[in-house]
Amino acid sequence: MTVDPFAPHALHALHTTPGIAAAATDLTKVYGSGDTQVVALDRVGIGFREGEFTAIMGPSGCGKSTLMHCAAGLESPSSGSVRIGTTELGTLDDRQLTQLRRDRIGFIFQAFNLLPTLTALENITLPLTIAGRRPDQQWLDRVISMVGLSQRLDHRPAQLSGGQQQRVAVARALASRPAIIFGDEPTGNLDSRAGAEVLGFLRDSVRELGQTVVMVTHDPVAAGYADRVVFLSDGRLADEMTRPTPDRVLDRMKALDPRSRTS
Repeated sequence: MTVDPFAPHALHALHTTPGIAAAATDLTKVYGSGDTQVVALDRVGIGFREGEFTAIMGPSGCGKSTLMHCAAGLESPSSGSVRIGTTELGTLDDRQLTQLRRDRIGFIFQAFNLLPTLTALENITLPLTIAGRRPDQQWLDRVISMVGLSQRLDHRPAQLSGGQQQRVAVARALASRPAIIFGDEPTGNLDSRAGAEVLGFLRDSVRELGQTVVMVTHDPVAAGYADRVVFLSDGRLADEMTRPTPDRVLDRMKALDPRSRTS
């Protein structure tokens, strides 16, 4: 295995290295105590480069969603630190953390989380409306065109297919030009065709718009859209892969999952 520049021993240099959108150092997350204690993350160190699409994978229960939630400021780690750009999340109070998530982070989840009474355009611009900010119209038009929603902007979610609703969610995440987008199984509720479209839009946002995307997924096909795949096992970083293909990712997943070796 090649040496990973984002391995824990190299993490001390991450915070002064240009081009890092987010980074975690010695990240530990423990749930419960005593006999019920579960170590979801065990001193994880990782960096996410600007303008790169990273997929996080691993067996069920390995800590991949917990890693994303901590990196995005949705959960607080038990120990260790997380930075978005040069901002240390542990130094922020609740109001500052809410503002940072609103202004600098985009989110896409398995559930589309659209407001049913708002049109597609109103859902896309909702975070900016809440923040009292006017959208950059040129950027907004570019995002809407990229996700193919120009003819659906006045439709409400009930009038859209699942794939179209997730396109709205992708556009909403991109609308504020965030420093980084986190996606938690963003194609989990979609059929293969709609899922491929959404993944293509995320891929295009990295290539054409310079966006940074971090996606948790269990799907080797979805991971094949990424520039880099990092693998977790038992709460620790186990491996990583660049220029992934679905077959290579599947082989690595089988090697990491003990259940696949006994079947």
